[in-house]
Amino acid sequence: MQDAIAKADVLIEAMGWIREFRNKITVIKVGGSVMEDREAMRQLLIDIVFLETVGMRPIVVHGGGTVINRAMKEANMDPQFVSGRRITDDATLAIVNRVVAGELNESLAAQIEELGGRAMPLNFTGESNNNVLFGEKLQLTDQQGESIDLGHVGFVTRVDRETLDNLCYAGQVPVIPSMCETESGDRLNVNADTVATAVAQAMGVEKLVFLSDVNGVRRNKNNPESLIRSLNAHEARTLITDGAIESGMIPKVEACLETLQKGVRKIHIIDGRLRHSLLLEIYTNHGVGTELVSDAD
Repeated sequence: MQDAIAKADVLIEAMGWIREFRNKITVIKVGGSVMEDREAMRQLLIDIVFLETVGMRPIVVHGGGTVINRAMKEANMDPQFVSGRRITDDATLAIVNRVVAGELNESLAAQIEELGGRAMPLNFTGESNNNVLFGEKLQLTDQQGESIDLGHVGFVTRVDRETLDNLCYAGQVPVIPSMCETESGDRLNVNADTVATAVAQAMGVEKLVFLSDVNGVRRNKNNPESLIRSLNAHEARTLITDGAIESGMIPKVEACLETLQKGVRKIHIIDGRLRHSLLLEIYTNHGVGTELVSDAD
């Protein structure tokens, strides 16, 4: 009986949050480390189906770096990166298009359907073009000011908000791969974090959630117990200046801060490998990761 009462208490705690976030859109970015863990991915997709069932409107954005690397190895190709961006020549683009926009995107949508949800894969690999991301080729320069050619790598300039709105309010989960099209129809490989932030900004979402292989922002990057549960923009910038936030976490946090300035209310960084971390972060009072909010909040 005590176990049953405890379960009821959890539902009561969640009820307020369920009411608050009903009909609100949340963008969920799935990282490669989570996608490589079959059971963690299954639990995450169950969480996403639950969100939609109780009235939230989830949008899933995914990359597939590990899968791309594996496919390139099978093709006797060596991945190359500049400033964290994958150099994408014609052969690499074909692999990205096949495994990310094709196999992975379709598989995630199919798994959501198998778990009782409704999902729509949004790619350009089938007979009909369901792409919702449009962009331009990314231009980088080195320290000498010389142009760096990354090949078919881009950034998002426009999101088809109408299509995403229609899908969300029809009870379907949009599943978006990290690729875009130029206005002339060329395909471009895009960093998945930047896709997620672009979609979140365009949709004016309630929340943007990054599912990673760390439990959030830490005061000591090597100590999970030093997790910082809540940060405003000023506090986050101070931690970057002081060196508490360092290396690979810096660009992620800076992207979060830029996104907060453009209207997204809250951003969460959580460990996607933790069972039901998405539900625990959204529907409990304390959460399990780091919540970033604007200074105004």
